[in-house]
Amino acid sequence: MKRSPVAFFTALALLPLGAFAGDAVPPAEHALARDLLVQMVGTDTTSEHGSTTVLAEALAQRFLKAGFPAADVQVVGDDPKRRNLVVRLRGQGKREPVLLLAHLDVVEALPQDWHFPPFKLTEQGGYFYGRGTMDIKGAGAGLVATLLRFHQEGFKPKGDYILALTAGEEDGKSNGVQWLLAHRPELIRSQYSINVDGGGPEIRHGRTEVVAVETAEKVYASYTLTVRNPGGHSSLPTPDNAIYRLAAGLMRLSQLDFPLHTNSATRGYYARLATLYAGQTAADMRAVAHDPSDPAALQRLAASSPYNNAHLRTTCVPTLLAGGDAENALPQMARATVNCRILPDEDPAAVQAKITQALADPQIAVAPVAPAPASPPSPIDKALFAQIAQTAKDVWGQAMPVSPYMSAGASDSVFLRAAGMPSYVFNGISYDVDDDRSHGQDERILVDSYYRSLDFNYRLLKNL
Repeated sequence: MKRSPVAFFTALALLPLGAFAGDAVPPAEHALARDLLVQMVGTDTTSEHGSTTVLAEALAQRFLKAGFPAADVQVVGDDPKRRNLVVRLRGQGKREPVLLLAHLDVVEALPQDWHFPPFKLTEQGGYFYGRGTMDIKGAGAGLVATLLRFHQEGFKPKGDYILALTAGEEDGKSNGVQWLLAHRPELIRSQYSINVDGGGPEIRHGRTEVVAVETAEKVYASYTLTVRNPGGHSSLPTPDNAIYRLAAGLMRLSQLDFPLHTNSATRGYYARLATLYAGQTAADMRAVAHDPSDPAALQRLAASSPYNNAHLRTTCVPTLLAGGDAENALPQMARATVNCRILPDEDPAAVQAKITQALADPQIAVAPVAPAPASPPSPIDKALFAQIAQTAKDVWGQAMPVSPYMSAGASDSVFLRAAGMPSYVFNGISYDVDDDRSHGQDERILVDSYYRSLDFNYRLLKNL
């Protein structure tokens, strides 16, 4: 998951964070939700040392003990360590199913790098600490708690809710969404998906300002750059060194800038973000929001921050290096991996061609690591957005705009969109945009935000 490091925008007057309007979550549900978060954070689901299967099976037992039919609770997948949980809450059949999606796997966390045990939930100073609290076990636990509560209350939504808690989002190994689409598509076939892996209510300077809903994301694509050479003894160096050649190519690649342009998501984003700024920055944002955009404004805005640059163009950057076989031998191979985040309306093959052109060396072989999946934007669902806005007002006690945006990161929604299923990425856990610790040291979420998200889930999913 990738969160935005800046506030988005608001079309309405910004109001102070209001009192919690009408807690719809009984204390017993708070206890259940906390217990779920303890269990989920306490289960190591990293790719190297952990297992999503262990957690998927443990959560499946909760649903079965609550009375869900066995046919509606399935742990599936080919990889013994990376299986997925799919749970169906039966509805009235008056609308198509809605998929609720979260991933169970997390990135590695070394205990010596943390001030708290990473795989144990710690509550301190108004925060829950632990690997996955933000990305994305906190929101996943909230979905589990909400479906269990619906079942206990005997609530039947207008259509089925399908909860998929999957593997392989972080490293792509045995990716659960891809496996389900390929092998068990009937389990997750839905009108659209709500993916909790990002977005949601943003806090800046103590105020919740906007609920951001990702409707598009950049395409994730990586390429290897490889140089091969006969090598030889290190006592007899030659000018044609594989490492030198690769390094020279990478320096040329560092000068490559992809063209600046906007799409409907970024134009809408900057049109409303401009209301939070003044002077030249606000003027540039307004200019960029027009189609066609002003080229000078695009240049200034892209140069103002890495975040703005990433939203206005495709980016490629080297992330891995390897080469040589021994310290006393000339390298026979040198390789770099370049990771690209491609705007959804650009062709990955054209991006590869531009990388090759920038390297300007036919001895540097460029190859894709894996096919880049298409990522068509999801259309704005006016009914869904209106219900999110009403729910946010009920929960936070203030009018709150719901704003679409394009993520510069990546999520499993890319696979759903490519399969023709619209996907909307958001959750109900308010987070401070200046304190995003996902994938980092001492990952955490606000305790109050976690409990409020239960009310958000309950109201939203009950009223959809």
